[in-house]
Amino acid sequence: MKQNYWLRNRMTRRGVLRGAGIAGAGLAGAALIGCGGDDDTPGGGGEASGTPQTQAVHTPTGDVKRGGTYRMSLAGEPPTVDPFVNASVSTKTFANYVYSRLYKIETEPGRDPFELGPIPDVAESAESSDGQHWVVKLRQGVKFHDIAPVSGRELTAEDVMFSYERLTAPQAPNRTQFAEVADVQMVDDYTLNFVTQAPSPSFMETIADANLLLIQPREAGAGFDPQATPIGSGPFQQTSRQVDVKTVLDRHPEYFLEGLPYLDTIEETVIPEYANVKAQFLAGNLDVAGITAEDILEVRASNPDFQWQRTPTLGMAWIAFSGEDMSPDAPWRDERFRQAVSMSLDRPGLNELAANTTALREAGLDASDRWNNALPATLGPIFWLDPRSADQGPSSAFFEFNPEEARSLLDAVGVGNEQIKYQFTNNRYGAAFSRLAEAQGQMLADIGLNVAFEQQDYNAQYITQTFVGNFQGIVYGLESSLTPGGYVERLFGDDPANHGRVHDAELADLVDKQAVELDQEQRTAFMYDIQRRNAEMMFYVPTQSSAAAGFSAYQSHVRGLRYTRGYGTGTESVMHYWLDL
Repeated sequence: MKQNYWLRNRMTRRGVLRGAGIAGAGLAGAALIGCGGDDDTPGGGGEASGTPQTQAVHTPTGDVKRGGTYRMSLAGEPPTVDPFVNASVSTKTFANYVYSRLYKIETEPGRDPFELGPIPDVAESAESSDGQHWVVKLRQGVKFHDIAPVSGRELTAEDVMFSYERLTAPQAPNRTQFAEVADVQMVDDYTLNFVTQAPSPSFMETIADANLLLIQPREAGAGFDPQATPIGSGPFQQTSRQVDVKTVLDRHPEYFLEGLPYLDTIEETVIPEYANVKAQFLAGNLDVAGITAEDILEVRASNPDFQWQRTPTLGMAWIAFSGEDMSPDAPWRDERFRQAVSMSLDRPGLNELAANTTALREAGLDASDRWNNALPATLGPIFWLDPRSADQGPSSAFFEFNPEEARSLLDAVGVGNEQIKYQFTNNRYGAAFSRLAEAQGQMLADIGLNVAFEQQDYNAQYITQTFVGNFQGIVYGLESSLTPGGYVERLFGDDPANHGRVHDAELADLVDKQAVELDQEQRTAFMYDIQRRNAEMMFYVPTQSSAAAGFSAYQSHVRGLRYTRGYGTGTESVMHYWLDL
């Protein structure tokens, strides 16, 4: 094998209408490795359905302990804490500690969340007889944080309507991700009618998406500034923030699920450098740290009491090219250029660089070596098409590492020595992302491209300009964790963050078809066609930093461990954690 030198059961229609949605089954369940088990009292919920449900009351029993401070790190300050004005990962992650949603993704200890579906959050139920008209009932008695001017009042349908209007406003960054919803009407204080554009296979996943309908009180904007004072009904509330230093979140004392969260306080300290994060964790000053693949065995050996949780790296890694409106005469207008870029990538080598795959497997850890397609490998086989499989067809050749053929294609295109910007952000996406950014840039240079590296500040340039397609040249980026339909809409639809401003008639037709297809097998067929079409043209070159699973290390006193598949960590995972101190 060539190596780069850098490394020398079909879902029924009735089932869809009952609201389970379609979730990709994917990676094996999270593995807890090392000492320390899981003593959390399992939470109720079950699958989201057309009949009203109430989650179990989470009252600590047995060995479960309430209280304590959970200590985390952040790579950088969020550009804003208002989720309706920015699509940043850090903004959405913070928001899901503070805000509730109608539905959320179920999590259980030791279970892969891609095998689980939506369950109620502040909604009590969601019912539909035709998959297009949905009646959503709210829980009664859900209270906002006791912060003026909202002052702990009850959440009602009026707040949901207000948040829907903010989410779908013309300037909102994620509005097209909610575009399947054509209309929302308030029936009474606890009832809303949603109408989708057509019978929808993904409505429940959409209202559970941690990127989208986060519920703010209707006073936001006029009564207080949500960028300065986030007020929600989530399990935690912000009590202090020192910009670029530390944020403190305290337990919401009147959270609607009795007994949750177990923790009293969360401290998020800004630590930009991975080496400092690792050192602070080893010194016992942090309760959790994402450990890079090459350090896992060393850190595990240093303390056998550390706990390890395998989690998929969220989102979809890609290389994009500036759109026709930005660079009409660029050589990447020719698909042969883009195919060459893909064939310059040593994907097995990149997996080794990102995930230390061979060594971790030899040590008994379940390290993934999957390759991303236009849908991420973490979605699993329902929607993800393995680019090395026979089903990929002839375009599988463009995923193989073949620098000789890549150089031939560039010669055929007539690429000269003109300098090409190769852009990526700083360490906000983690150390593995940064390593792969540099390695991939060198691989582009190895096939004869005159590459000018440009590392961009995340807040000032990358997320506000480059991510939304305002760039010249080539970009290496990372997609948000989205629903399957959300990914293809973002990359190939009218989403304002269509990074390469790709507008291909064949892809647009397939995106529209999958959005209304209730039969899972046929919808999967459309998704496979989307991935094959992108691979033929390589509008986006799928790459590897998000394909490999990561591992997080926890101190031995952290209990209740579980993980989720998106940015709902605060509501779906951390509120179940407790400290055995």
